[in-house]
Amino acid sequence: MIRTQNLSKRYGRVMAVDRLNLTVRTGTLFGLVGENGAGKTTTLGMLATLIRPSSGRALICGFDVTEQSREVRRCIGYMPDRFGVFDDITAEEYLQFYADCYHVPRPVARRRIDEWLAWVDLTEKRRAYVNALSRGMQQRLEIARCLMHDPAVLILDEPASGLDPRSRLEMRSVLQRLRDLGKTVLMSSHILHELAEVADEIGILRTGSISMVASVSVLREQTGAHRRLWLVGEASRDRWHQALRSDPHVVDYTFEPDGITVIYAGTLEQQAELMERLVKAQIRLYQFAERPTDIEQVFLRLTEGQVQHHGR
Repeated sequence: MIRTQNLSKRYGRVMAVDRLNLTVRTGTLFGLVGENGAGKTTTLGMLATLIRPSSGRALICGFDVTEQSREVRRCIGYMPDRFGVFDDITAEEYLQFYADCYHVPRPVARRRIDEWLAWVDLTEKRRAYVNALSRGMQQRLEIARCLMHDPAVLILDEPASGLDPRSRLEMRSVLQRLRDLGKTVLMSSHILHELAEVADEIGILRTGSISMVASVSVLREQTGAHRRLWLVGEASRDRWHQALRSDPHVVDYTFEPDGITVIYAGTLEQQAELMERLVKAQIRLYQFAERPTDIEQVFLRLTEGQVQHHGR
């Protein structure tokens, strides 16, 4: 659905995007993660036909973004990282304006306005002025705006940027539902764990090039392979050493001021056996819990190990 071939953009001496090769399959949500200045916005701007590539090629829905920009614009919905809003225009008027821009028939537009406002949980705000909405509501309204002409592809530049925790959760719910609609979504962020909550695949962008792509399912398998346990109990350090070292599934452990972190490669059943072993070793346990593994650390480990090459 989206494919780039050595896509590049140069600004004077600065190569903002350098021979980028990317494939986003139909119906998937692809997350593009990178630090500020990595080239995310420039990449999405070229795909949205707003920035002309210096070289290379990009195809969306089979159309070339440079040679067939009109066709590309009809099949995409683009949400920039910064967008202006109109004074003295309501949410439903805002959506109607963009529907008119795409020549959506009025009866169809009215039906879609009702549908998408409900979908992003803004029905009660339909007559509220756009500039009076909270940032989270404006972001969700932008998603509705992108959907007014029923595009096959959505290109979203940091849709959760600047949102408070509650608004981030609401935006995450909207993004997850986009997959259920069968839309192909390419979205950017500089926060990896946020992308991992919604994306099917994640690519890391460094100095304008894709250095690695990994599926989120692989990341989750990796996080599941080594569990992180948190133990709190009363015993001598020697007794802890003896009990933990006797379990073949204990990969590593670290004594901390208020407990012990254990990296564990066993199953849930084997965790239960570890707990029994600790009790038999006369360790008085107060806490025995599993903590989530940091997916960012797993992604970095996969990147260093070159698990899956992609692009250059």
